[in-house]
Amino acid sequence: MNRRTRTLIVVGVAVAMAAVASFGVYRAIQNIPERTKYIPAHYLVVAKQDVPVGTLLEAQHVRLAGWPQDTNVDGSFAKIEDVLGRGAVAQIVTNEPITERKLAPKEAGGGLPPTIPAGMRAMSVKVNDVIGVAGFTVPGTRVDVVVTIRDRDNSMSRAVLNNIQVLAAGTKFDQDQAKNGQPIKTAVVTLLVTPPDAEKLALAQNEGQIVLALRNPLDTESVQTQGARMSGLLGAPAPPPVIKASGPTRKAVTPPPPPPAPKPYTVDAIRGAKRSEEIIKSETEKPKGGGL
Repeated sequence: MNRRTRTLIVVGVAVAMAAVASFGVYRAIQNIPERTKYIPAHYLVVAKQDVPVGTLLEAQHVRLAGWPQDTNVDGSFAKIEDVLGRGAVAQIVTNEPITERKLAPKEAGGGLPPTIPAGMRAMSVKVNDVIGVAGFTVPGTRVDVVVTIRDRDNSMSRAVLNNIQVLAAGTKFDQDQAKNGQPIKTAVVTLLVTPPDAEKLALAQNEGQIVLALRNPLDTESVQTQGARMSGLLGAPAPPPVIKASGPTRKAVTPPPPPPAPKPYTVDAIRGAKRSEEIIKSETEKPKGGGL
């Protein structure tokens, strides 16, 4: 085999291998799935950082972010100026679009008041580690209010309010202090109640001692109880012991009282200008004196 023939063979093998490789790359490209890139059609105001409840929004809290047209968010804002100076009534996380329902009305300010729904009231109660369920009554939890009225031997405890939402613990409106299930120390718990419930709560604080009973957030059923009294706390008292006699016993007979003495008979005796009463002792006995 001469040199020219060997060159032709090598070139032919190279061309064949290149053709096979090109065909394989072509097939691989065809099997790649199509990728659609969304081009932002407009911009929305989103949170630049986590915004706790009650925060008054400022420029440092928000920014503009591109948002696809086909995934528009109802109630969103396109201008930062529209959200500045308004309080957050719900927790807003980073990069979450800010909507109308998560903000307080304009000029309502920040803090706790804008978070109170219409027709409801916020009422604070003084608690300690025991009454506040060892610090686990954090904002967002649900509790029952149990009141104890002391009246000597007729004391009574009863759950007067059911499924009450905790708005704030101390001065905190969110659960930043209660992350990872850790309790928080507080002396005041603010509850969200209706006006009639606020009256009951005020009476319970003034006339007795209240205790908060923590409940499962999924358990929303209202429970009516009859209450617990001191008389029924330890059950009914035991009957007195029965002592059996060892032998027959006789009942003591009480004699009847003697009959009253008969009333004696009397007569009036007149002696000159004097008048006296004489007792007649018997029919055979003559009365004292001589005349009647």
